[in-house]
Amino acid sequence: MGVSCRSVQELSLMFAISQTLEKSFDLTDIVKPVLRRLQDMIGLERGTIAILNRETGAFMLSEAVGLPRGVRSNDYLGLIRPQLQETVKKGNPVIVPRFASWLREQGTEPELLEALNIAPQAGLMSVPLKFENEAIGTLSIERPHDPEVGWEADLRILSMIASIIAQAARVRQQAAERIQSLREENDRLQKEIAHSFRPRNMIGNSSLMQSVYYHIEQVATSVTSVLIRGESGTGKELVAKALHEKSPRKKQPFVKFNCAALPDSIIESELFGHEKGAFTGALAMRKGRFELAHGGTIFLDEIGDISISTQIKLLRVLQEREFERVGSQKTQKVDVRIIAATSRDLEAMMEEGTFREDLYYRLNVFPIYMPPLRERTCDILMLADHFIDKYTARAGGKPVRISSAAIDLLMSYHWPGNVRELENCVERAVLLSKGQSIKAHHLPPTLQKKNAAERRESESSTLEDAIQAVEREMIVDTLKETGSNMAEAARRLGLTERKMGLRVKKYGIDLKRYAK
Repeated sequence: MGVSCRSVQELSLMFAISQTLEKSFDLTDIVKPVLRRLQDMIGLERGTIAILNRETGAFMLSEAVGLPRGVRSNDYLGLIRPQLQETVKKGNPVIVPRFASWLREQGTEPELLEALNIAPQAGLMSVPLKFENEAIGTLSIERPHDPEVGWEADLRILSMIASIIAQAARVRQQAAERIQSLREENDRLQKEIAHSFRPRNMIGNSSLMQSVYYHIEQVATSVTSVLIRGESGTGKELVAKALHEKSPRKKQPFVKFNCAALPDSIIESELFGHEKGAFTGALAMRKGRFELAHGGTIFLDEIGDISISTQIKLLRVLQEREFERVGSQKTQKVDVRIIAATSRDLEAMMEEGTFREDLYYRLNVFPIYMPPLRERTCDILMLADHFIDKYTARAGGKPVRISSAAIDLLMSYHWPGNVRELENCVERAVLLSKGQSIKAHHLPPTLQKKNAAERRESESSTLEDAIQAVEREMIVDTLKETGSNMAEAARRLGLTERKMGLRVKKYGIDLKRYAK
């Protein structure tokens, strides 16, 4: 039996498609070469792949060949949409034998018909792209009718091609849905990290602070002892308060005690209480901080400053949850969660014998490290804005902004006193600014002399240097407010535009930096 030329062409086309699928399931790698081969094989004039949006029911042309240069793909899609909809609805091929005549009957614009130049004998064939009995799109072609071949042979090859393309389209769609799902999950997790884990009394979005928020969230609901480490002024008390407020004990007392604030001789009485007459001046029985915190949380700040004898008694409370008041032999039971904090190197103190190892391991069950401000500089402006709002509201004034020069000083300073030092600097600046914008000279001198070299330079600077520094700052602030509008900035500063231009040139100010 002889093999027809048409059959050889069909086998060659299917083989080419299978080879392409081995390399890629991307429609753009499959469809155009297939449509080009069909042009040569059956003489199609135009061919399209349309994918159905399952949510909206609308079609989108994924690929198209043979469209004239002046015809947009959406215009052509509008012409054939009724046939595509019928194809998907029936789930079977649809043929329009005399496509040009059908378009004229539908009232198609003559200009569009002329641009398409459809042959009188040309027909439109549309077959569904089906995957597991679901129509996900269509493959359509325009070609002149060949009485010797008929439509059946074309429908057979188109249906085979449509089946293969449907699989590729479905794989692509599933991949796109998976990617979208992963993106949504990532967005959800990012929002949880940015918002859910952030206690209301803490400020900062840096990665180091996100880690602090995460650890607070993890341990807050337990009764585990927590040791907060970090330099003085980093906000360790805020962590302790956040732990209490997120715990089941939040409605019970939160008692704070600074172990470095009192002499060692009376720390024991403050922590455990005393009986009347226990020592000179003990005129009545007094409950200690542990009794006052019963059912709640006690925060022991600067735990590294207590003596060895007090450490022994504190260890008993941690182990047995019991103690005796000073001057009493009656044992008191207490239900309290202990949170401790220190800025000292407890490991070095253990080596020196000034801090007990057993107490250290009892306290250090869940450590949380509060980073110094110099390690999270991206939080400085957020903190500064918070303190500006706080102290302007306290003073009953209007909100003020901070100048670029002042921002530069805040960002370049090393902040040995951490957040506490930043708060003090901002409070001072708000008072000195008197409701106006905060300038660099409103900040403390320590910020303006960041190192020894700058201090020497500052000491040898002249009055003219200081005046020029203030002048430049005022010009920069005004340009920032006006969006680099030189004329408006000159008017606000009481200068002519010529003088304004000369000063901008003198100080090397980049106008593009402040343009809106």
